[in-house]
Amino acid sequence: MTLDAGHEAVPAPVELAAYRIVQESLTNALKHAAKGRVHIGLRQRSGTLDVRVTSPYRSGDAARAPGSGAGLTGMRERATLLGGTFAAGPDGGVWTVHATFPLTEGEPA
Repeated sequence: MTLDAGHEAVPAPVELAAYRIVQESLTNALKHAAKGRVHIGLRQRSGTLDVRVTSPYRSGDAARAPGSGAGLTGMRERATLLGGTFAAGPDGGVWTVHATFPLTEGEPA
């Protein structure tokens, strides 16, 4: 990962986990979200990488595309395996996926 001055290197396992969480969040937005914009945010601060993906929330409807239903579980497992945190759910009119990873592998975020 290319870094600007003042940013720490991101360990490869954290970089891959962050990528996969964004990828799965986009897949889930395609399947479940209401029409509208999806926002992706990545931020380094205090020795952590913060990943946040928000999409318009659509409650009560079935998925628009088939899938295994294991997306949120897989994202949670990726974050936990690297000592990070994970949360996902509705917040007002948006669905938020939020993961935080320590930039030192295996240490709690």
